[in-house]
Amino acid sequence: MNDVDGELAEKVAATIVASGGLALSNGDSVAHYAGARAIVEACVERFGALDGLVNNAGLNYQVPPWADDPDRVRALVEVNVLGPLYCGMAAIPVMRRQGHGVIVNIVSGSMLGKSNGAAYSASKGATAAATYSWATDLSAEGIRVNAVSPLAWTRMVEADAVERERLSRDHTPERVAPLVTYLLSDLSAGITGQVVRSTGDALHLVRQPAVKEPVLRRETWEVEDIARAFQTELADVLEPPPAQRWRLPR
Repeated sequence: MNDVDGELAEKVAATIVASGGLALSNGDSVAHYAGARAIVEACVERFGALDGLVNNAGLNYQVPPWADDPDRVRALVEVNVLGPLYCGMAAIPVMRRQGHGVIVNIVSGSMLGKSNGAAYSASKGATAAATYSWATDLSAEGIRVNAVSPLAWTRMVEADAVERERLSRDHTPERVAPLVTYLLSDLSAGITGQVVRSTGDALHLVRQPAVKEPVLRRETWEVEDIARAFQTELADVLEPPPAQRWRLPR
C-alpha cells in the first residue's frame, strides 16, 4: 500500500492486517523512478512475489488552458504519466521472471476531453495508450494489462470544488473496488488491453481509438481535395463533440 502520505498508507495497511490480510505500507513517490523501484523491491522482499500492480496515484486540478501553469502541469504529468510508467517499468521485469502478473491502470473519462482540464485529460489519455501498448507487448509473457475508468468520491474530488459539485458522496471507492479485484483475479483470465468504465451503478467498456471508415485514397492530396472530402464522404462520419461522448444509451 503506497501513498506519499505515509501515515495514511500505514493506516490502510493496518486496516488490511486487522481484517486478516497481509499488508506493507510505503511512502515513496511514484514521480521518480527510484521511488517506483523501491515500492516494487519492498513488495518482493516482503511477500516474495509481485502478482498485481494497481497504478492509482493521481493529481487533478481545474484551470482554463490560457491560465495554466507550467510547473503545475509538470507536477501533474510526473505523477499521472511518469508514475504508472515508472511503476510498470519496475514491476514488469519481476512479473516476466515469474511468468505471470496483472497490471491495472486507473484512467478517467476525462481522457475523452474535459473542460478546464487539459493536463489531466492528456495524462489519462497517455496512461490509456500505455495500457494498450503494454497489453500488446506482454500478452505472450503471461502478463495482462487493463485500465479502469472510475467515478468515485476520493480525496482528489474532496480537494476540488468543481468535482464536489458534480459528484455525489454516494459514489464511494468501495463501489469500484470489485472491478479492480476482478481484473486482478484469475476470474478475468484472457481479458487484456481493455478500458472498463465503472460508476458504481453502470459498467461498460470504452471504445479504443481505431481507424474509421471510409478510408479515402488518391495518389496525392491537395488542400482542395481534402476540403472536398470533408464536405462529402467524411461529413457524415465526423466524431461528436467531447461533451456528447459520455452520454450512455438507455
